[in-house]
Amino acid sequence: MAIVIPANAYATNRSYGTGWECLHGYQEVNRNTCVEVVVPENGYLDPSGSSWSCQRGFAEITGSCDEIIVPEFAFLSDETYGPAWTCERGYEASEGSCVLIAVPAHAYLNLSTYGQAWTCDRGFAEQGDECSPIIVPENAYLVEETYGSNWRCNRGYTASNNRCEVIDLPENAHLDRTGNRWECNRNFQRTRGVCALSN
Repeated sequence: MAIVIPANAYATNRSYGTGWECLHGYQEVNRNTCVEVVVPENGYLDPSGSSWSCQRGFAEITGSCDEIIVPEFAFLSDETYGPAWTCERGYEASEGSCVLIAVPAHAYLNLSTYGQAWTCDRGFAEQGDECSPIIVPENAYLVEETYGSNWRCNRGYTASNNRCEVIDLPENAHLDRTGNRWECNRNFQRTRGVCALSN
């Protein structure tokens, strides 16, 4: 059976398929015709030659390339999903615009893409929309922790009701690796707050 090659097509000389393909700039329709790809204004022909895409700064909307409206304090992005623009640093997207991020006193903008857009300065902890000073008790020092009290007792002290109390070492005991608890020496066992011989 002879292969009928439509206008604007060429023979592929292959035994499978239609035996022909459309020329660059044309696309196959109904497996029997090659129709010219009509590229809208502000668009370009894809390298495949069978479809088109919009130029940067334009988006496909119902067969045309419409200009992307970039709000104030934003710039065009190359993201495949979501809005075609990204807010500048210090601003966040809200209902199609970029609004200034309210950074409280004793805080700075962070680079997080989720959660709070700001982080409290060292020595301050997040409480609602503010950064409150961390009260470090006597015989303690400040630590950077996501959870907890943000302070730790010095070696030889243990935390108790927001204070650091000196550890009263019983006989035959020593401070453990943390320095904030004690454990019995070898061959001694902890019993009722003291270290007794194991055997």
